[in-house]
Amino acid sequence: MTTPVWQQPEIIRWIQIVSDSYRQLLGKDLIDSANTPEQLSKALFYVPFVLVSHGTQADPIFNYGNQTALQLWSLSWDEFIKTPSAASAEPVARAERALMLKQAKEQGYIENYEGVRISSQGKRFLIKQVTLWNLTDESGQKCGQAATYPSWEWL
Repeated sequence: MTTPVWQQPEIIRWIQIVSDSYRQLLGKDLIDSANTPEQLSKALFYVPFVLVSHGTQADPIFNYGNQTALQLWSLSWDEFIKTPSAASAEPVARAERALMLKQAKEQGYIENYEGVRISSQGKRFLIKQVTLWNLTDESGQKCGQAATYPSWEWL
């Protein structure tokens, strides 16, 4: 039997970076019901809101998606973490998405973004109340961006 995603040491460490970066930039916690890194990783994997992140590649690849994100995009974990994050938006929406990522990179974070995304099965949905923030590791190095949003609407 394979280890659940949220129990993998590299994911536990990554979620700590995601959570710490959110707290540093926004002055609040993503969730406040977790006392250990393992509890935090499990809680964020199963929360009813979307949490995703990507690395710093020129064309960033998703490196994390919680259960809600995987269901929304109709992808397995292994499929999701091989997906360029730009592919989550339709080609016509990619320029707007790139501008949003650039703005967050310069400001540290943005809030209340809305945009249309597309699942792996071609279903379109509007993401709402998006918070996007830069990720910084323990040594202060930029290591990606993460986004969370509580709601979406199928189009």
